[in-house]
Amino acid sequence: RHDLVPGTPSLPPGLRPDRRRGSPTASLTPRAGDVGGASSAPWRGSPAPSGLGVQNGPVTLAGRVYTASHLTGTFVLRSGRRADTYFDKYRFESDPALLAEIVERLIALVPLETEGLAGLELGGVPLATMLSGATGLPAYFVRKEPKKYGTERVCEGGDVSGRRLLIIEDVVTTGGQIVLSTQDLRTEKAVVEHALCVI
Repeated sequence: RHDLVPGTPSLPPGLRPDRRRGSPTASLTPRAGDVGGASSAPWRGSPAPSGLGVQNGPVTLAGRVYTASHLTGTFVLRSGRRADTYFDKYRFESDPALLAEIVERLIALVPLETEGLAGLELGGVPLATMLSGATGLPAYFVRKEPKKYGTERVCEGGDVSGRRLLIIEDVVTTGGQIVLSTQDLRTEKAVVEHALCVI
């Protein structure tokens, strides 16, 4: 899923061979049920790993994420709402093979002009770290609130002033934390227009 922060324009497509594995002309055609959703620029990213995202096959990547992380019961969400289903992101983020495959799919959804990846505490941090390694983009780590000691910063990893950052999050329900973290990053003079999540 590739969500826009409200009130911001989408970025134009363009070739970016230096930030992808494989050929710049390789096509990626997302299918229903694939993690990351559909891309308006199918030239982005590497071909899907073998055996993933096959609609008529026994397992899709989305199906594997669902199986690993979907829980039933009674849960209180960050918004305060109650739910009878819950996606425990730590169940797919702690599986190195599954996490690597998720990140491989996310590469194609990184906007062209992105200059840094802003992983939100806590679940966005491993995603941003691995996506940084795959794309060559620097990773920054965004706290929910500034720490009370040391640098006392809300964003760790270096100066983000003037940088175009892509927010990386694991599971989004209302988008409330994305909005708050966007405000914090803009206070640091970062340019934030897009957010990318797994669920």
